[in-house]
Amino acid sequence: MIVELHAKSDVGRVRRGNEDNFLVLDLSSQKTWTGSDGVEAPKEFSSFELGKKGVVLVVSDGMGGALAGDVASRMAVDSVREMLVGSEADGGCDDDAPLVDCLKNATVYANLAIHMRSQEDARCAGMGATFTGAAVRAGGLDLVQVGDSRAYIIRKAQIRLATKDQSLVQQLVDVGQISEAEAETHMFRNVILQALGAQSDVIPATGRIQLKRGDIVLLCSDGLSGKLRAEDIQNIVMSNADNLAKACDELIAEANNRGGEDNITVVLARFDGDDLQEPTTDRITIELPALEEDKTLEDNFEADTESH
Repeated sequence: MIVELHAKSDVGRVRRGNEDNFLVLDLSSQKTWTGSDGVEAPKEFSSFELGKKGVVLVVSDGMGGALAGDVASRMAVDSVREMLVGSEADGGCDDDAPLVDCLKNATVYANLAIHMRSQEDARCAGMGATFTGAAVRAGGLDLVQVGDSRAYIIRKAQIRLATKDQSLVQQLVDVGQISEAEAETHMFRNVILQALGAQSDVIPATGRIQLKRGDIVLLCSDGLSGKLRAEDIQNIVMSNADNLAKACDELIAEANNRGGEDNITVVLARFDGDDLQEPTTDRITIELPALEEDKTLEDNFEADTESH
């Protein structure tokens, strides 16, 4: 499988500092790309062959203000990276173990590390971070989520939200108290139900996408998803499908054009190769993360066979 990817983070137009971070980790080579605002893209990540060990992509949005938010998101990506590349005795991922299990365990470890730091350092009291990660190995993409950063999948002419926000407004939508449209402007739309570091224990949600040839997966912080609708994201990405770096630039520019009140982070990855099947007209299933660890929400959508 060939992976093409690009990532970018931007401070936005209002915030003084960037509390977002991202992680791109090729476990086969152990090459890592982490960063926030202004990080230059390593050339080796623009296009590479997926190795046996797989690749992990992460977006983390810190909270807590000033120093604390940046510390939390940085600890989230660094702790996960350290756990995944360490030896098996130190918590590293066994080649035979499901990569999603390793990522989930690393997320739990990161949560505890952030929580302990918030308890020990008064400057970091109350800090936390969202976490949306993708573990890719052998044609499948597994999602691990805490909070309300998002993952989308774009296939042919359609885009689908592949995660479920762990937020108060999403819970209100689920029980029918408010509509999806009302959720977009609700006064509590920024209240999330889980964050790394908020408590000593965390239950990451998981989900799975069976990748098809040409699929594009996008991970983002709410600085993007809070400004652009799914259709807006799709239009920008598909207009720049042959240049993921330009797509990232235009997504961030549009979020800034619409206010840019929050930090904005995007990770874009396209998957191709003969070992992936072509998408068909058959209905496909995405298992979306749920708040409970042992539940999944299945959602079907029709793949469009037209070329774009």
